[in-house]
Amino acid sequence: MSLNKVMLIGNLGRDPEVRHLESGTVNATFTLATSERYRDRTTGETKEQTEWHNIVCWRQLAEFSENYLKKGTQIFVEGKLRSRSYTDQNGNVRYVTEIVADSIQLLGRKSDNSAQTQQPVRPVQTAQPAQSVQPIVDEGDDLPF
Repeated sequence: MSLNKVMLIGNLGRDPEVRHLESGTVNATFTLATSERYRDRTTGETKEQTEWHNIVCWRQLAEFSENYLKKGTQIFVEGKLRSRSYTDQNGNVRYVTEIVADSIQLLGRKSDNSAQTQQPVRPVQTAQPAQSVQPIVDEGDDLPF
């Protein structure tokens, strides 16, 4: 069994960069800053360490990002880590680690967000057929113990 899951709360470092591919698929990328505050043991002063994450969104999440996210927006992102490599123009191999978003939820005050909803946005999964759920029916007290 394995698990590849990332959960982040942070602020967008820039407006999403959106691409509309020839196939009609929409892609959005942006950076997310997460900060950690701690007290330095030697000096006693409060310090802050900021980590930057590259977020990649596809299809409905990319459209949501295009319409509702902007620099500074606080969000909650769930996704998975993906590492890949590419060759730059000089022939050097570059490595990048990014988070492919599965869901995004707006956080913060409503006045901070241009969206009217605080519900998480999840892409529609059409690859798996819907399973019917049978309700649990209480048929009395016929317990075997």
